[in-house]
Amino acid sequence: MLTTDFVPGTPNWLDLGAPDVDAAVAFYTSVFDWQFQSAGPEAGGYGFFQRGGKTVAAVGPLMEEGATSSWTTYFHTQDADGTRAQVERAGGTVRVEPMDVFTAGRLAQFTDPTGADFAVWQPRDTGGLEVVMESETLCWTELYTTDAAAAKGFYTAVFSWTYEDMSMGDDLVYTVVSSPGGGTEGDTGQGGIMQLPQENLNAGSTSEWHPYFATEDCDATCTRATGAGAKVLIPPTDAPGVGRLAMLKDPAGAPFALIKGDPNMG
Repeated sequence: MLTTDFVPGTPNWLDLGAPDVDAAVAFYTSVFDWQFQSAGPEAGGYGFFQRGGKTVAAVGPLMEEGATSSWTTYFHTQDADGTRAQVERAGGTVRVEPMDVFTAGRLAQFTDPTGADFAVWQPRDTGGLEVVMESETLCWTELYTTDAAAAKGFYTAVFSWTYEDMSMGDDLVYTVVSSPGGGTEGDTGQGGIMQLPQENLNAGSTSEWHPYFATEDCDATCTRATGAGAKVLIPPTDAPGVGRLAMLKDPAGAPFALIKGDPNMG
């Protein structure tokens, strides 16, 4: 499971690039019990989603020409520049060169060889998200990819991830991701990788990371989201041994998922 005791390769930050930050804030604060805290005038519109005074995610304006709204998952690194070199050696590309964010830390943003964007955060004053695994906070990260084998090879080279493949029937395989030293209470899983089915590829689906937010009631949260303008990609569905989940796109098109964990797990 996720934890705020970050080690290299584990998710430690999450932010939303939005074409209209005010609209994004209005949507997410209506769906979740979140509040928005601006990072200040020098931050260019960037700010923090908080729950109970603790940062659960962040949001800022789109900075790249032609970029579309999306959530970006950041993984912990002790050396953003060193990770940059590893990414290039493993066949990835650099979207944003390593850069200091005031005294908070150092970030870099990349694209993996299958086309999925991700980032790294090297903490200084800001260690990362302040709460995970609670209701309405990040509880899982997931990669839909056009080439699962290539993705697994890449992330192992960059982050030393290990994997456990799980059969989902109908020749579908779900890969659970772990980082060395990550997790808690014997549960090292931090996310998943799933090969996009051929019909999705034929329809033009591309590789992308998306977050899962925990919820006490998947159906009710999904209803709030659609009422605020979200589009349902996967309606609330029971996944045996996992829980009840749904996947949506926010009004600007950024995909995210909801999950109410199975109380009988573990």
